[in-house]
Amino acid sequence: MTIIKAACPTCGDVELTKDQVRLVVHAVRSRSFYSFDCTSCVSQVKKPAGDEVVRLLTLGGVVAERIEVPAEALEVHEGKTLTSDDLLDFAAWIEDAENVVQAAAAGLHARLLTRDQQKQAPGRS
Repeated sequence: MTIIKAACPTCGDVELTKDQVRLVVHAVRSRSFYSFDCTSCVSQVKKPAGDEVVRLLTLGGVVAERIEVPAEALEVHEGKTLTSDDLLDFAAWIEDAENVVQAAAAGLHARLLTRDQQKQAPGRS
């Protein structure tokens, strides 16, 4: 049976079995971690897991949980953050719209028309 040595911030070095360690490997490497319940003080300990730690723990028999994150979640978003009022307004709009595609297209057309009119206004370049 493989013994895994880890450090509890309260108790110091502890010995664990592979089943006492949780290893989470995230698509963004800096978010990978391992955790365990200290066998002495029963505190839950969570530590970052770099490539070397992941390699050593998997060699020791710890099964890695792989977290797949959609690319959209990692995109940089600009602009105002949606508020709960924005969401409620959208829900009301969707509920009232008879044809969502037509309503969305009309809204897009109005925004594009306004943008084009602003570009053509005198004194603007």
